[in-house]
Amino acid sequence: GERVEVDSFKRDPLDFVLWKAAKAGEPAWESPWGNGRPGWHIECSAMSENLFGDTFDIHGGGADLQFPHHENEIAQSVGATGHTCGHDHAQTHHGQSIASHVKYWLHNGFIRVDGEKMSKSLGNFFTIREVLKQYDPEVVRFFILRAHYRSPLNYSDAHLDDAKGALTRLYTTLKNTPAAAFDLSENANGYTRRFYAAMNDDFGTVEAVAVLFELAGEVNKTNDAHLAGCLKALGGIIGLLQRDPIEFLQGGAASDGLSNEEIEDLIARRRQARADKNWVESDRIRDLLNEHKIILEDNAGGTTWRRG
Repeated sequence: GERVEVDSFKRDPLDFVLWKAAKAGEPAWESPWGNGRPGWHIECSAMSENLFGDTFDIHGGGADLQFPHHENEIAQSVGATGHTCGHDHAQTHHGQSIASHVKYWLHNGFIRVDGEKMSKSLGNFFTIREVLKQYDPEVVRFFILRAHYRSPLNYSDAHLDDAKGALTRLYTTLKNTPAAAFDLSENANGYTRRFYAAMNDDFGTVEAVAVLFELAGEVNKTNDAHLAGCLKALGGIIGLLQRDPIEFLQGGAASDGLSNEEIEDLIARRRQARADKNWVESDRIRDLLNEHKIILEDNAGGTTWRRG
């Protein structure tokens, strides 16, 4: 009764509806209980059983769905199938093993924009397609993983820019120290043990990402290709750091930016200007690249570049 008035036909306010009686003008189907349609909760039980079967491992949803939606979904699914509702997959009833309906329920926090929950009604709503026009998909994934899934996620271009810079640092490490093959296991070393411990503690991606940065710092100090392989392998568990570092760092051009070919041409022209001691032209080209957020790195082996 907190959100809507309690229906008068309910015997108890905590009761929930499996089949809603038809109202004038609404879609309806025939049933032994009269014309009507499935209740909100029964839709999810029906879809889950149809797609996944009686039991499955993970059921997700927003924090606001835990009550009443998911509790009611559990009640009706368990009632229909005879499975249990606990996390233990080996509960027993009269000496027989009974599988859990769902082993793990994950309820995520909300995305917030300017301190308010993102919603269509507030007009601060956007789609992932819109975000991907501006940011690399891996940057968006990394941005999400830097917050615990049950915590609110504050969206802004500044936060995504920060995520891009942080992910760039990890890929730069792998560019400077190419990863050797690494036989990944939980007890391979101290980094893997801490990473696994974080992930096993309620999907603790915040702590797991912190381990990646500590490992990257060690790689930067030692240039240890074996540890670089560990960094890449651990990143792969959460869907990060699997691309060629140069491909990520140079990325694709925005619709109004320079293509990779245009950048390479400008760098070649700058190289020739420097050879000719034409410092004015060399500086002009570098300034032009800076305007397009192209960062040049001059070293003994030549000039490399990445997008800023």
